[in-house]
Amino acid sequence: MKALILSDIHGSASATAKALTYFESYHCDYLFLLGDLLYHGPRNALPLGHDTMEVVELLNPLAEKIIAVRGNCDSEMDQTLLSFSCMADYTPVLDQPYRLFLTHGHLWEPSIFPKNKTDAILSGHTHRPSLQLNVNGVLCFNPGSISLPRGEYAPTFGFYNHGKFSIHLLEQGEEIAKLALP
Repeated sequence: MKALILSDIHGSASATAKALTYFESYHCDYLFLLGDLLYHGPRNALPLGHDTMEVVELLNPLAEKIIAVRGNCDSEMDQTLLSFSCMADYTPVLDQPYRLFLTHGHLWEPSIFPKNKTDAILSGHTHRPSLQLNVNGVLCFNPGSISLPRGEYAPTFGFYNHGKFSIHLLEQGEEIAKLALP
């Protein structure tokens, strides 16, 4: 399974359009959306290229390939515009033999997650890319934000290819981090 991984889009149509070029060029099977899709949130400035309806128009044609979870800025009203479900707090994904746990990160985070066998936890929320193994040997992956990165980070996205994770710069697609499951 190959998947493009995005989090914290916050309504940026220009960043979404750019990210989706990688969905095509990487020949992805799925698009994992880790929450905060349309609304920019009360503490954030409007991201560059903000156009929530255009984001809807970009994502809806991919509905059958999208696995999404709810972020802290997502609402039931957002769900009425989208052709795919985005209201689950978390979603397990099985890519034999790997078990992935997708969540936004505001309710479940790498140190607190359901007590089941999990190989990797994918979360967003912090707007900061991260890729590391925790003390239990679980891979913790955050693709960062394509529209509102925090700290010194540029806009980033993630890529998954059957047990291998990587983080890429949105503008050039350059890989800046990678880690594989054992």
